[in-house]
Amino acid sequence: MQALVLTSFAAPMSIAHLPVPQPGPGQVLVRIAASGVNPLDTKIAAGAAPHARPSLPAILGIDVAGTVEAVGDGVTTFHVGATVYGMAGGIGGIQGSLAEYGVFDAALLAPVPLGLSMREAAALPLVFITAWEGLVDRAHVKVGDSVLVHGGAGGVGHMAVQLAVALGATVFATGSAASRDAIEALGARFIDYRTSTVDDYVAEHTGGAGFDIVYDTVGGATLDASFQAARLYGGHVVSCLGWGTFALSPLTARAATYSGVFTLLPLLSGEHHARHGAILREANKLIEAGKLQVRLDPRRFTLHTAHDAHAAQIDGSARGKLVVEVRD
Repeated sequence: MQALVLTSFAAPMSIAHLPVPQPGPGQVLVRIAASGVNPLDTKIAAGAAPHARPSLPAILGIDVAGTVEAVGDGVTTFHVGATVYGMAGGIGGIQGSLAEYGVFDAALLAPVPLGLSMREAAALPLVFITAWEGLVDRAHVKVGDSVLVHGGAGGVGHMAVQLAVALGATVFATGSAASRDAIEALGARFIDYRTSTVDDYVAEHTGGAGFDIVYDTVGGATLDASFQAARLYGGHVVSCLGWGTFALSPLTARAATYSGVFTLLPLLSGEHHARHGAILREANKLIEAGKLQVRLDPRRFTLHTAHDAHAAQIDGSARGKLVVEVRD
């Protein structure tokens, strides 16, 4: 098979010809159709993501969509010919999806829902799982909650907005003026972070009380701002980018709480794989009900031009999720 291999950090990946791997117990061999591109993929390639525990040489690509070619012992959830997708490799020494074939734990995968293309399926897993873990598993969002999503037009952000809306919350989302239409189309009330201070939008939209749930998808100073935006007495802040050092005093002063989301943990620990597969099945229900869609960048990339997809992720030119099409 052909695969795109990273042999040195901050150096170009190169095409290599490798043996097709064979599935072990609990695994499936997938003929890969598409590989989603995430900011984390580019950070790993640059050697800037030690938390992902990359091991060189590496085949990157965390998100995958394709067709089951063979099943290992004990696999009963999928049959040969089934179309599947998931967040299944590309970190911790596990082969990723920038290859024509890959072996993945069946528990991490879900069936591709009706009406979803392979490109769309490959763009979905990491961002949806991250949104779900924050809003549902950590913050326990419910009907009537006020939810603020920082970075509502981004990868995780546009999933979090749609998920919160689908679950009955009143949703607000920050972004630049250029992202206003995209955010409002998802069902959220737009907040321009460049022209509104935390005090401004907390006063305008919550009467100064704060939001029930604040989901930070940006990190840094935005997480600090999130602590100030949480509701008095019981607000909850969630972040998928809480890697820095932060002062918790604003959160404490509001009697609010905080949770971190580390979506890579099942892959890195080898535990709770089935949870990710179950979350993607929840995504399928929302997709088939018309309540969830993934926004794709219109540009097309192949294994031979995947470096251009990484460059587009880095330079900020992407207008939606980027996907590498491994096969037609």
